[in-house]
Formats: sequence, C-alpha cells, structure tokens
Amino acid sequence: MTDIPPEGRTGSVTRNTKETQVKASLNLDGTGEYSVETGIGFLNHMVEQLSRHSLIDLTLRASGDLHIDFHHTTEDTGIAIGEAVNRALGDRKGIRRYGDALVPMDETLTRVALDCSNRPYLIWNVDFSKPKLGEMDTELFKEWFQAFAQAAGITLHVENLYGENNHHIVESCFKGLARALRTAIEIDSRRANTVPSTKGVLGGSL
Repeated sequence: MTDIPPEGRTGSVTRNTKETQVKASLNLDGTGEYSVETGIGFLNHMVEQLSRHSLIDLTLRASGDLHIDFHHTTEDTGIAIGEAVNRALGDRKGIRRYGDALVPMDETLTRVALDCSNRPYLIWNVDFSKPKLGEMDTELFKEWFQAFAQAAGITLHVENLYGENNHHIVESCFKGLARALRTAIEIDSRRANTVPSTKGVLGGSL
C-alpha cells in the first residue's frame, strides 16, 4: 500500500514514550489505502480493516515493549490514530457527525453507533469466550477502543448482539467502527460550512 497523498483532511501524530514509539498519519478523504506495522499481527489486521472500510488512508508504524506484553502498543496505537482523526477533523465543520452500522460476519452480528461530538465516551458491550486470540489478550480490544474514542473525541457505543467465533466478534467491531465513522466524518453538502451543533461548537455542548 502507498503512503497518504497530501490533499484532503489530514492528521499526523508522533507519540514517543519509554514504552512505545508510534507514528500515525491519515487522510479522512481517502480511498482506504493503508500501510500498517505494529509488531502485532492480529492488531495489524484489525487496523487494516478499519482503514479499508472507513475509506481513511492510514500509515501506522509502532514499536514497543512487546517482550513484556501487548498492552502498551495496543493502547498507544489507539491513542495515536484517535489523535490523528481529531486533528484531521479540526473544528468538525460540515461533518454529518453521527454514524451507525450493523455488521454481520457469519454467525456474528455487531452494532456500532457513534457521535463525533468532541465529548469522548465508550460503551463496550462485548464479551469473549476465550482469553486470547493467538498471542493477543482479548481484553486488550476494549483498551484499544477506549483509547481511540478518548483521543478522537468520539462518543462510541459498541455492542456485539450475538456470535460464537471470537475472531468474528472482534473483526465485526472494527468493521462496524469503520462503517459508522465513514458516515459520521463525511461532509454534508447541505451544511458544509456549519458546525453540526446548536451551540456552534462541538465539545462540552450538544
């Protein structure tokens, strides 16, 4: 996959700590092109799904203390991508603001709804029957979504309605986020120069 073209609503973040080094760049007005490397194969796969189905072009490079566990890298990639989305949205003028998706994957069905409100919040109604997917702890997926929602300034509700296969459950959550985000960040031609709030700003207001 190629790097992000310069045009469009873009955001870039470099996040360096004693635990991780993360660089994320994205274009909200892309075509779903991605280049992702986190050192965690399953996380790569999920972030690639996010890019492809949201049509957000994304380049992500992360290295971290994987010799300890996957927690810091998982959380910090969520933070970096979320911050890049937040920067790319700017004052959020003209966006549709709300998005939702109902995503089936074989026996699994997941519902995602979000508000690009600049008021971060996560509702996570997702359960897993196993503690790990490959080498990745399933509890880390909530950490990623929490970090992303907080950094992006998004109210995010994720609910797995039913499912048996843990891989399908996780993947439907990421695809649901992607599809809902794709709708919410689109520019509404009927109010392209207006912040979608009666307050005139987003963040701490309705």
